[in-house]
Amino acid sequence: MYLILLLSSIFVMVCLKFNLTYFLVSQSVWPEGPEIISNLTLNYTVDMMFGELYVITFVTSIKITLDFLKEHKRVTDLEKAQLETELLFLKTQISPHFFFNTLNNIYSLAVENSKKTPKIILKLAELMRYMLYETKNKRQSLENEILCIQNYLDLERVRLNDNVEIDMSISGDIEDKEISPILLLTFIENAFKHGVHKNIGDVKIEIDLSIKEDFLYFRISNPMPLKTEHKERFDRSSGIGLENVKKRLALGYHKNDYKLKIKATKDKFTVKLKIKVS
Repeated sequence: MYLILLLSSIFVMVCLKFNLTYFLVSQSVWPEGPEIISNLTLNYTVDMMFGELYVITFVTSIKITLDFLKEHKRVTDLEKAQLETELLFLKTQISPHFFFNTLNNIYSLAVENSKKTPKIILKLAELMRYMLYETKNKRQSLENEILCIQNYLDLERVRLNDNVEIDMSISGDIEDKEISPILLLTFIENAFKHGVHKNIGDVKIEIDLSIKEDFLYFRISNPMPLKTEHKERFDRSSGIGLENVKKRLALGYHKNDYKLKIKATKDKFTVKLKIKVS
């Protein structure tokens, strides 16, 4: 229907042009043509229609291109806003149980009039401040992220007393490096949630951070849950946490900027992450 209306409109315009030129301008309607005409001929009509169609096609292509660029920008802005919203949601999914349990431990220390109470409250406040105010940007300094991790580990040490051994090592230059906030902390919280709280007796958490040139090599390992019911819960809940991290990596980094490896054996669960921090 569009093509029929378009060709009909061009034909009417050609007829109108011929008559206006012939009666108002000059009887030599087609001076550039192969022949002198005084009537509307097929050759003249086809030639004029092709010329007008060329002009209309050219202008239409410009309009379509401008509309495409405008729509592409709108879709890009919408996707960016959606990604930022999803990233913000994923950042807020760190377990609230940690804060509740820490507050219970602080209460116990306060009842005992422990000298550790002010220090623990300060570390919890620093951790909460970081999560509330320092995670709004797409990237955070690696130094701040490591400080957040250390505060988290100190709080876990107080909660667990001597039941857990935390072996953490850091090597390389961490200055002027940036990383997505709370990314590493999610792996560490996952290790404590499933490797410590679901095991009986003393356990060991191993954390290694190594910076080489523009990449951070992060490794964390924890013992697998010993009881069958804990193992089944681990498979479900740990999967949710790891899917969270995978989404954040996919949304916040180019696929060539990170490499995530997750390995589970009978006794140990290990996460290895290579990620660009320049």
